[in-house]
Amino acid sequence: MAQVPNKVAFPKDGAKTYSLVELVKGAPTVMVEKGPDNTVFSFPVVALLELLLVLGVSALLLLMSLARNAPLEEFANPTLTTDPAKAPWYFMGLQEMLEHGHPTLMAVVLPTVMVLFVMAIPYLDNDRRGSGRWFTSPRGRKLTWNTTLYALLAMPAFILLDNAFPPRELLRGMAPDFIAQFAIPAVVMGLIVAAPVLALRRQRPTMREVMLVLFTMLFVSAIVFTVTGFFFRGPGFRLYWPWDMPGGYSPFDNL
Repeated sequence: MAQVPNKVAFPKDGAKTYSLVELVKGAPTVMVEKGPDNTVFSFPVVALLELLLVLGVSALLLLMSLARNAPLEEFANPTLTTDPAKAPWYFMGLQEMLEHGHPTLMAVVLPTVMVLFVMAIPYLDNDRRGSGRWFTSPRGRKLTWNTTLYALLAMPAFILLDNAFPPRELLRGMAPDFIAQFAIPAVVMGLIVAAPVLALRRQRPTMREVMLVLFTMLFVSAIVFTVTGFFFRGPGFRLYWPWDMPGGYSPFDNL
């Protein structure tokens, strides 16, 4: 066979392209109609599951609306304020937070920090190991449950202690309002949230585990504040047992 000159096989013009390939030993692999491993098709598998979820939630809401009427009252009277005047349940946690600090802190600063934290999670934790698995690992599941238990104890304790010994009342006339209503609540709540993360320092947690702990604290704390404001706040927005409200008020009437 005659040898072809390089100038013919590899012309120097820009109309021809080349690629570097490699031959390896092994059985041929057919990749036609084959997706990545450990995945499912979004349609119809995931789409059908989401459709069933939507239908189930819609049926549940329909049954709830048929079983109980909406808690509508008479026309508003500008000369008479409802006691207690409560926000809708989805704002109840925020209203409960307002009882424990300055409105700027509880209604502006902390909600903004929470939203920014949730938005920053994908950027703070960009490790793909364990993605798509609940709690990532058995250790992550244990940390989540331990954090949930801690939040269910720490946040009610904070609410009770702040209700019994409010800094704004104890330090009235002794310290500026910024200290009593802003600095002290911010430091106390910051320490409560940071405590489980600081307790993990010796275990050398991953960023995923830190995010699990912080998000669990945020999620469970929101539930605690919402339930407390909805069921345990009565006339004067004071704490009572749900079945022992004065004046005939019952939080269950607003369900």
